[in-house]
Amino acid sequence: MMFVKKADDVIETPYVPVGSFSDLPLNETVKKNVFARGFDKLTPIQNQAILPILEGRDLVGIANTGTGKTAAFLLPLITKVSKDRNQKVLIIAPTRELAVQIQDEFKLFSFGMGIFSTLCIGGASLNVQARQLSRRPNFVIGTPGRIKDLESRRILNLGHYGNVVLDEVDRMLDMGFIHDIRHIVSFLPENRQSLFFSATIPEETKVVMQSFLTDPVTVSVTTGPTPQNVDQDIVRTQGKNKLEILHQLLIKEEFKKVLVFGRTKWGVSKLEVSLTQRGFKAAAIHGNKSQGQRLRALNMLKNNEVQILLATDVASRGIDIEDITHVVNYDVPGSYEDYIHRIGRTGRVGKKGVALTFVD
Repeated sequence: MMFVKKADDVIETPYVPVGSFSDLPLNETVKKNVFARGFDKLTPIQNQAILPILEGRDLVGIANTGTGKTAAFLLPLITKVSKDRNQKVLIIAPTRELAVQIQDEFKLFSFGMGIFSTLCIGGASLNVQARQLSRRPNFVIGTPGRIKDLESRRILNLGHYGNVVLDEVDRMLDMGFIHDIRHIVSFLPENRQSLFFSATIPEETKVVMQSFLTDPVTVSVTTGPTPQNVDQDIVRTQGKNKLEILHQLLIKEEFKKVLVFGRTKWGVSKLEVSLTQRGFKAAAIHGNKSQGQRLRALNMLKNNEVQILLATDVASRGIDIEDITHVVNYDVPGSYEDYIHRIGRTGRVGKKGVALTFVD
């Protein structure tokens, strides 16, 4: 596996946005909310996807993480609902963390519009979600397993959702959700707008596309197999204590907001204790943590309450924190695909990032 690539070694023509959010026929309140977040220029996926979605077209968006694709589908869909409050939107994401992230973005972009959403994910109260769904929100954002469960209990009627987004489909298939996705799609109305986002399009993904989409527009803005804004390098441990090496890195001034990946839940927990004992501010997320604990840890990193977030690969997608300065692969990832997903947490939205991988 090749890990060494300097971000500055990549020579590419910079993307020049055609116009800005001001030029798009979006709802005026949506635009105000976008500007309030400090956004003006369109990313490539936004520039190419928003208008076809506003026109009601089905769409395939092939885009790496950190490209602004969440806004690319949320902004036109919120605009669509603002014109017709009978419209319902279902957004399906592979992980709880990504679903929460989409929910957070939705709240910011729809602020002051009286348009509501329900978050339907595992690890949270099904009864609370059922009560929220009884209020008939325009948006439902969730993970495949919980959405399927709610449908099977007759709490969620998928036949009412004429707008559907499948986000990070390749990851959903990696995680074994293919049958859940097919089950969900079978209950959707035939007359619908379907949006399909994926970083890659493997064969299994094409099967889902064929049953899900009708005459779609295809937008591809991937820049290559690895993130172009990430300076990648290896750290040779040569038999030295990995914890000591990590310690020496973390005390450097430039390591301001760091994501450290380990292989196992046990290893990540042990590393969290060790770093805390050494005086570092650290938190961890992995499969044994409750949803509340995972969200608190993510928010602590976002709000600079901790310097370090430790994670297993359960978090390699779904962490959308723009200013992570460094990703450290404390344990070598199991596959090249896992590696790409991990390092994609830094160098986002045009910023430079650094990814370091410990090897013997």
